[in-house]
Amino acid sequence: MTNELDNPPAEGAPLLEVTGLRKYFPVTKGVILRHTVGAVKAVDGVDLTVRRGQTLGLVGESGCGKTTTGRLILRLEDPTEGSIVFDGHDITTLSQRRLRPLRRDIQMIFQDPYSSLNPRKTVGAIIGAPMRVQGTASPDDRKKRVQELLELVGLNPEHYNRYPHEFSGGQRQRIGVARTLALQPKLIVADEPVSALDVSVQAQIINLLEDLQDEFDLTYIVIAHDLAVIKHISDQIAVMYLGSIVERAARDDLYAHPMHPYTVALLSAVPIPDPEGRTERERIRLSGDVPSPLNPPAACRFHTRCWKAQDICGQIDPPVLDFNGHQVACHFPENLPAESTPPPLSVPQTTPE
Repeated sequence: MTNELDNPPAEGAPLLEVTGLRKYFPVTKGVILRHTVGAVKAVDGVDLTVRRGQTLGLVGESGCGKTTTGRLILRLEDPTEGSIVFDGHDITTLSQRRLRPLRRDIQMIFQDPYSSLNPRKTVGAIIGAPMRVQGTASPDDRKKRVQELLELVGLNPEHYNRYPHEFSGGQRQRIGVARTLALQPKLIVADEPVSALDVSVQAQIINLLEDLQDEFDLTYIVIAHDLAVIKHISDQIAVMYLGSIVERAARDDLYAHPMHPYTVALLSAVPIPDPEGRTERERIRLSGDVPSPLNPPAACRFHTRCWKAQDICGQIDPPVLDFNGHQVACHFPENLPAESTPPPLSVPQTTPE
């Protein structure tokens, strides 16, 4: 039987293509006779494209579905709908057995460097575990490879037999990065890789990730809510709100000309170290709370908190407008190019009975 993973991808194809990705978690009621009463729409129609050697930053406030999207891409969760094409192969419905060789190419850096490392295992056993599970190296070769990885991420190779509790938070995250590199992956999903670390250590880890990307031609998806981190490391940025991508653009373009009102509000909250610059930007405070993904608003999900919302926003899904690669899903985007105007839309009229 031919394995579709053995077929080479088309030349110039993106490394990852996600189309119409959805993940609904059922909500049940009852103790004896349990029945489904609804679904939490954690991810609802996400489209992403990531090219080789690129870093995609996925940003949004807590609960918007960023981490679930990352887990779906790694197939740690099974999608409800949609397709995931990695390196030219559709992995959406592959069984765990057929996914096993793929695990070498897709790895994850977890958010918490304390809980993601087994406290009962030595550093050598933790970093060498992927090689042992995949059978890519003998015990002697594993030890040599682990020591090389420790040195690569800035740790002492002689600490091979130490335990996680003997390291600081930043050092533990370096151990997690070394474990991720053990199988020489093509794509790394970094879920809030520095949010649990001190500010003084965050820059070290971000710089380490960038150096490793240059050395091994890695592709990253970095999930974060810190806009400063995302700006520093990303090539492309996708802004997520309540399970959907509302805006995507190149980093410099998005920060200079945000189009979606939600993105404008997010960027207005970023601190400016220049005292004079603080008066040049208006601080936007959104009204209300984020709606529940169990019952999201109709049409545009942001319209209940948007200062530009009109009747059409709650009745018609906003079109995805493309301005030279800058994509935004909004009826009334901001900072439009002078020569571009969105297509006029009208609220459908109801015929009286």
